[in-house]
Amino acid sequence: MKYPATRRLALAWLASLACSGTTALAQAQAWPAKPIRLVVNFAPGGAADVIARAISPQLSLALKQPVVVDNKPGAGGNLGSGEVAKALNDGYTLLLSSGGAITINPLIYPKMGFSPEKDLASVAAVSRVLVFLETNPSVPVNSVQEFFAYAKANPGKLSFGSPGQGSSPHLAGEMLKRMARIDAVHVPYKGAGPALTDVLSGQLQFWFDPGPGLKHLKDGKLKLLAVGSAKRSPQYPNVPTLAESGLAGFDADSLFGIYAPAGTPAAIVNRLHDEINKALQVPAVVEVIKGLGAEPAPMSREEFIDRHDKERERFGELVKDLGLKLE
Repeated sequence: MKYPATRRLALAWLASLACSGTTALAQAQAWPAKPIRLVVNFAPGGAADVIARAISPQLSLALKQPVVVDNKPGAGGNLGSGEVAKALNDGYTLLLSSGGAITINPLIYPKMGFSPEKDLASVAAVSRVLVFLETNPSVPVNSVQEFFAYAKANPGKLSFGSPGQGSSPHLAGEMLKRMARIDAVHVPYKGAGPALTDVLSGQLQFWFDPGPGLKHLKDGKLKLLAVGSAKRSPQYPNVPTLAESGLAGFDADSLFGIYAPAGTPAAIVNRLHDEINKALQVPAVVEVIKGLGAEPAPMSREEFIDRHDKERERFGELVKDLGLKLE
């Protein structure tokens, strides 16, 4: 039977669509057939890096292929995020990122060169990362109230570091400055690891720690004053929140997660989501995450995406008020 030209074109399109769908399904079924690269968009030693190195061995076992962590710090996480956003969507390049680099950076960087919302697929949440207000021991304070008083008596003389502009530790510091009415200088780094080094050395007087510095509390190299979350940390139940300390509503938690290039086959994304959630139940992984003062955060993809919207709303007004824009 001879069909009109438009009908023949439609049939040809449907046939090609069916063929591409079959090809995608076959690729997904064969995946993974080679090592997987897990990009971390911050420097070694930070929370994202520590979590990635805890999860990757479990994913390697489950997927029967090496999952190799590759640190790509820079531009507040945009360098690594952009590299993954532009990678082949075949399931062999993934990203482990803080929530801020995905939800807040588009509000800060007008020329990112990619859109996290459009160019990255949200695969799975991995951890709710808290931030802890810590000082170098040289700062003569032992409580939040003493810290506020000391900072007010020394306006502009205190410096705090962060993993980068727009990161949750940076925004926590800006929230602190505004709500406590203190003046301090922000110093951005390419990750929490380098910032921690300078807090330990005394070059920085305080910071909001996303977890890597907690191991230095026992030997007195850092002093923990408060938790920058809506509620107390289960690991440090006797440490007050800043909300309890007079800064009502203070909450600078961030949700870290794993992403893939947009268009990655749904079968691969779903498999990764399920395996990541299983990894978050492995005691060794839980121990590492809790060692950062964080909490494992297994959830559905729908819940993960919904959290992006809430995080964007929670920090967006602060970013706008600060007039924070970077090239």
